[in-house]
Amino acid sequence: MRGLRKYLTPFAPDQSGAVSVLFELGGIVVICDAGGCTGNVCGFDEPRWFEQKSAIFSAGLRDMDAILGRDDRLVAKLADAARKVDATFAAVIGTPVPAVIATDYLALKRMSEKKINLPILTVDTDGMELYDKGEEKAFLELFKTFAVEKYPIDEQKIGILGMTPQDVSDLDATDKIRDLFQQKYGQKAVCYCMGDGLQEVKKSSSVSRNIVVSPAALATAKYLEKTFGTPYEIYYPLVEDLIPEMDYTGKRILVVHQQVIADSIRKELLKRSAGTVQTACWFMMKKELQTDGDVILRDEDAYIELVQNGEFDIIFADGCMERMTPGFEGTFVNTRHFAVSGKLIEK
Repeated sequence: MRGLRKYLTPFAPDQSGAVSVLFELGGIVVICDAGGCTGNVCGFDEPRWFEQKSAIFSAGLRDMDAILGRDDRLVAKLADAARKVDATFAAVIGTPVPAVIATDYLALKRMSEKKINLPILTVDTDGMELYDKGEEKAFLELFKTFAVEKYPIDEQKIGILGMTPQDVSDLDATDKIRDLFQQKYGQKAVCYCMGDGLQEVKKSSSVSRNIVVSPAALATAKYLEKTFGTPYEIYYPLVEDLIPEMDYTGKRILVVHQQVIADSIRKELLKRSAGTVQTACWFMMKKELQTDGDVILRDEDAYIELVQNGEFDIIFADGCMERMTPGFEGTFVNTRHFAVSGKLIEK
């Protein structure tokens, strides 16, 4: 049955992705819901919630607030929170409720700015897309709002765009990337939104280039290139850590992950004389990284059929997917993807 899930849990929706982008930046993040979406973010979709503090609020919408479009009540609550919380900005994140009642986010932003002496961001997520769509919108809104000043370029400084736990699946990834670029190239790596705060976003024009580690950040990289002339590359710097030592010569391989990591693994495996490497993804795929044979997975049946018909020798995928194809007789490499399994790499 198409669409039936017997193995995978529901993926995080777009509002969770938007919150993930803004989580560490010191702002007031208001999820425009009745409480359920906020509970999902803090209880399931944002692993940093259990280790770090962030000012995440629910708008606490009631039935009549939604029916009558009482935006003034939301603005009043936000103004009250701004008086009590030392914040650098405020953000309103959309959910299915404001989508159904056609909330005017531009009007909401203007109303809030009149009451609150803080920059206001609005992200028009609707809960109908997956987390990466929300990340894409939030990254772009964030940099358009704060990356407005042109700074002198530091040739020894690079930006890492697209770092979120859902995409890199390792809370220590920022430290590993910083160490890699410092020790190998003598460069300072700035990991936007996961490890580095709002000040670095404001100074993003100062980096010599950006490295895009998830497809959700590609639109922002293009925006920064157009605005400041900052070039960008698309790859995952820690890819070698994801590939165990074994003989890949002539092997037929499938890689299932977010598109940038999957493509980075493919390129590294081809360097190691792999026969063919096909990638598949449950989430967005950008044409810049697609090659013939790449697959967008719509449901569990699509993955099961791909493995059954593909005659693969090796599969790189999240460990929760191994039980989906018990008949697979090749080598399964557990390549953790938090967005799929909801579990982080063990430290």
